[in-house]
Amino acid sequence: MEKGSLEETAGILKLLGDKTRLSMLGLMIKHDCCVCEFVEIFQMSQPAISQHLRKLKDAGLVKEQRKGQWIFYSLNRENRYFPLVQDVLTHIPDQEEKLVSLEKQGLRILCD
Repeated sequence: MEKGSLEETAGILKLLGDKTRLSMLGLMIKHDCCVCEFVEIFQMSQPAISQHLRKLKDAGLVKEQRKGQWIFYSLNRENRYFPLVQDVLTHIPDQEEKLVSLEKQGLRILCD
């Protein structure tokens, strides 16, 4: 694995130090997610969610794909820091329940 600089690695760890971003990554390890899903899950405004996603995207940790009017986000498994992210995610609770709850409320299909 190609190593990053100390500054780059510190920057990635700083991004992972935010509870919301860490939870977002925990969700994206198993599923692509839409901004509207994150808005519902975290009960935050769309601009606040987009700000978190922009930081993750700027660092290359997530990528986006447009499907119609919606943008879906997924983990960038090609990023050299993906193994670090993957390892960190093994140390947090599974985030699957957040998506299950969203589905039960009928809000998971808003983006289709």
